[in-house]
Amino acid sequence: MGTDTRGKQELDPALSSRAQRFTDEIAQSRTIGEFQHVSHDAPIVTIGSVIEGTESGRTNDEQITVFDGTGVGLQDLACAQAVIKALGAS
Repeated sequence: MGTDTRGKQELDPALSSRAQRFTDEIAQSRTIGEFQHVSHDAPIVTIGSVIEGTESGRTNDEQITVFDGTGVGLQDLACAQAVIKALGAS
């Protein structure tokens, strides 16, 4: 949990390398986020593609998954709106 900046590294690179990686914005995660330290050949899946059903999320209890939320404002607003609606508030 911290500000995205070049060089930031909060997770052990070995963990990030063997985990299934998810993010809200791939380019941002690769340049200033947590996944800037994994191989550029390593797949990263957007959470949007999981929600749309074009990619799968976690498929078993043994999988290690890491989500690097880079703070895409529009997605934050959409999530907040969904929570407010689910709670019955307007």
